[in-house]
Amino acid sequence: MATFKILIVDDEQGIRDGTRRILQNFKVDYPFMDEQIDFEVLEAGTGAEGIDIIDKEQPEILLLDNKLPDIQGVEVLEYVKSKQYDIVVVMITSYASLELAVKATRDGAFDFIPKPFTPQEIRASIENITKQIFLKRMTQTLNSTGKQIRFQFLSVLSHELKAPLNAIDGYLKMMRERQFGESVDAYDEMIDRSIERIKGMRTLILDLLDLTKIESGKPTQKLQEVDIRKIVQLAIDTIRPYAIQKDVDLYLNNREPIIIKADPGEIEIIMNNLISNAVKYNKTGGRVDVFLEKQPETVRISVSDTGIGMSDDDKIKIFEDFVRIKTQKTRNITGSGLGLAIVRKIVDMYHGTIEVQSLPEQGSTFIITLPDPGK
Repeated sequence: MATFKILIVDDEQGIRDGTRRILQNFKVDYPFMDEQIDFEVLEAGTGAEGIDIIDKEQPEILLLDNKLPDIQGVEVLEYVKSKQYDIVVVMITSYASLELAVKATRDGAFDFIPKPFTPQEIRASIENITKQIFLKRMTQTLNSTGKQIRFQFLSVLSHELKAPLNAIDGYLKMMRERQFGESVDAYDEMIDRSIERIKGMRTLILDLLDLTKIESGKPTQKLQEVDIRKIVQLAIDTIRPYAIQKDVDLYLNNREPIIIKADPGEIEIIMNNLISNAVKYNKTGGRVDVFLEKQPETVRISVSDTGIGMSDDDKIKIFEDFVRIKTQKTRNITGSGLGLAIVRKIVDMYHGTIEVQSLPEQGSTFIITLPDPGK
């Protein structure tokens, strides 16, 4: 059985004791894990004491109060960030504010748990964090650990599909039994929720399969002359119905063919991810512009949106596996956290570059430069 260390930094002895009792016999178990994970709870009553334990014990999870007797919790968070420790930090405070939330999120806080919290709330948060840590570690060792890890990785797919499938099954049974009467309108909300669940499952399946294919290594790339403009237009046509729902306009600002030697399937994955993200994270009434530029030995692709943008810290993290930027404006946006990681891996395969230019509330521009293997 694996053991994760949880450090709780809070000046209230009652909070520390209560959290220890809640997690004392708590275990996390998923079908794709070889063993259960339990927890060793460490305690600190001050920020300085917490930093000392962090340096010595390197806990996986940090439950951090902001109002401490010596230094503020956000200062401890800044220390963790400065040391580049791989620790998931959750702020637990009754003094939370929008300003604190923005600062803590910018400095790497994973989540907030307001006081007073229930045992169910703390356990649910720890369970979610444990899964994220496990999945992250799994993907980091995907190439080096052989078939067993690949099998476990595919097991993640079946596990993550179980919850939405159970929900859809429940909705269908309720409709079949006419639990809300004979009127079709009474079931509109169930139908909408089922459609959202299906969309989420489809995204997860495609992203996991793309990532598995890339990580495992393809025998050969099917390099051929492709017109990137046609691939972009196909991606726009595919995403346009969703863009119409979001009231977002899509523009391809090129009329001439842009020919490059590449694998058309890989270019399609890149464009589908970039354009769909540009719509997903846009504002009502916004727009997305795609520009293609053929240079002597490279092709430059840029996708710009007028959306919610992101901070400098977020720009660093977005290309990592299973990373989704958590803000007030993104909490209801679904996604696997794999799309941009897959894009980066494909770009790396071509020895190209990808960069993002973005400011909060001012939109984002993703710029890809791909060498042309045919040159």
